[in-house]
Amino acid sequence: MHLIRRGLILMAMLVAVAVGVSAQGLDTAKLDEALGRSGQKTGDVYRFGFPRADLHVSVHGLAIRPGLALGSWAAFLGTDNDAMVMGDLVLLEGELNPVMKKLRASGFEISAVHNHLIEETPHVLYLHYMGHGPAAQLASSLRAALAVSKTPLDKPAPATDAAPPAWVKDVEDSVGRKGAFRGGVLSYGVPRADSIVVGGMTIPPAAGVAEAINFQAGDSGTVATTGDFVLTAEEVNPVLSELQSHDILVTALHSHMLTEQPRLFFMHFWAVGTPESVGKGIAAALKRVSVK
Repeated sequence: MHLIRRGLILMAMLVAVAVGVSAQGLDTAKLDEALGRSGQKTGDVYRFGFPRADLHVSVHGLAIRPGLALGSWAAFLGTDNDAMVMGDLVLLEGELNPVMKKLRASGFEISAVHNHLIEETPHVLYLHYMGHGPAAQLASSLRAALAVSKTPLDKPAPATDAAPPAWVKDVEDSVGRKGAFRGGVLSYGVPRADSIVVGGMTIPPAAGVAEAINFQAGDSGTVATTGDFVLTAEEVNPVLSELQSHDILVTALHSHMLTEQPRLFFMHFWAVGTPESVGKGIAAALKRVSVK
């Protein structure tokens, strides 16, 4: 009887340990294997990038770097058995519906389809999605959907960035914040001050609810900027007016998610100008947003 009781206690302890390990988060090695590349861990979020390096997109003759506006991505959070993935895919018009059909067949929700840029050649669309389920299964389904597009799926070569050029410091000084420079692009992810909740789960900034602002070099000492401001309803028009007053074009206003609280609106923008003028315009718009 004592042996049986000890055996049951040991089994219970093993089960508890297994549950505890599973509750600790995601097995990122399995996700890396399923998606054929390494992700980046930021807090509870494990995020993958799929830059559309195969596309040659330009706006009024300015070639767009993948990191500026052509980066598909996927952000995983939760546990191995109960995960959420959300993200944004950059697609050509002919790729949109085949990818969307593949995602829906795997149970993914489609939350938005729209533009981010204007007057770009060729025209690109952005597909926002969300999936729930076992993490490895979500990753495999996402890769299968990407495979019906021409998105490069081979493991990307490691980035070898040189020292940031002078315009990076000029932008940072004008914005009043330090960014991250890689792939020729200066990027900001400015977190909101409030919490964003979807289905009872708090969504971290790295999962797509931070103010995303990117810069790259233009011609003759200029820089180009694009990205999206993540806004509550009362912030939309003050930010829009601030951008326009600084000659920054608003290119789109729409939702990215379906059931988030508080309700969010994503405002996309485009400008080419001096690092100082463009940076000051972005800084002025950020002052109209509740950010950290």
